[in-house]
Amino acid sequence: MGRSSHAARGGSDTGCMSPSTASPSPAHLPTCPCGSGAPEDSCCQPVLMGAAAVTAEALMRSRFTAFARGHVEHLLRSWHSATRPARNELAGSLDPDRRWTRLVIHETEGGGAADSEGIVEFTAIAREADGSKVRLRERSRFVREGGRWVYVDGDVQA
Repeated sequence: MGRSSHAARGGSDTGCMSPSTASPSPAHLPTCPCGSGAPEDSCCQPVLMGAAAVTAEALMRSRFTAFARGHVEHLLRSWHSATRPARNELAGSLDPDRRWTRLVIHETEGGGAADSEGIVEFTAIAREADGSKVRLRERSRFVREGGRWVYVDGDVQA
C-alpha cells in the first residue's frame, strides 16, 4: 500500500472533502460533523443512508458522523462481519453524555478507490457532560467486504 499524507491528497472521494478542498457550507445548511466543512447532506449523509463509501477515509468520516449522531445502524453495517459487535453491545457502549465534536485525519495508507485495504490514522475529539475533553487517536484498518469498505479494527495510540 502506498502512503499518502491527507493534506497532500486533498481529501476523500465521496462528497466528503478535506477541510482544504471543501466548499463552505451555506449558512442555512448544517456542516458535516466529519470536519470537511461541506453540508452534511452532500458529505456523509449519503453513506449513512447506505451509499458505498468510495475510500476508506470517506468511510472513517461517515463512521465519525455516525458516532456523533448515534447512528447505530450505519456503525453496524460498516463494521467487518468478523469483528462486528452485537447490536446491544454496541448500543450499550455509546455514551449519551459524550458529544463527539471534531475529527482530524492525520494520515492514510492505501484505502483508495482501486485498493482492497487501507489504514486511516485519526484523532476524534469529544466533550463529556462535565465539559472535559476526550481525545482518541487510532490507526484504523479497513478492507473491502462484498465490494464495500468496512472497518476491521484499530490500534489506539497513546
